[in-house]
Amino acid sequence: MTFAYVGTLGTKPGKRDDVVALLTRRSSELADAGCLLYEVGVNDDEPDSVFVSELWESAEAHRASLQLDSVRATIAEAMPLLSGQNSGSSFAVVGSPLRD
Repeated sequence: MTFAYVGTLGTKPGKRDDVVALLTRRSSELADAGCLLYEVGVNDDEPDSVFVSELWESAEAHRASLQLDSVRATIAEAMPLLSGQNSGSSFAVVGSPLRD
């Protein structure tokens, strides 16, 4: 079943764009690992937040992706830029009015 994660990453002041740059680097490994969608966004009303929406083939594919060297390296690069004010939700996708 398709797995979704929607989260907010709090960044240290002035580091939002650095986090965005890390999270939007091209990665063919994510698609190979079962990532169907990985979107990164910002809202100027929240200058120290980064929003992430992910869709995966399964929860297992998402968990396995966290073991990829490239993903681990990106996480390690991002950690010093984050404030620790993070939140998120995950869920099993049950349908969409945009597809069968």
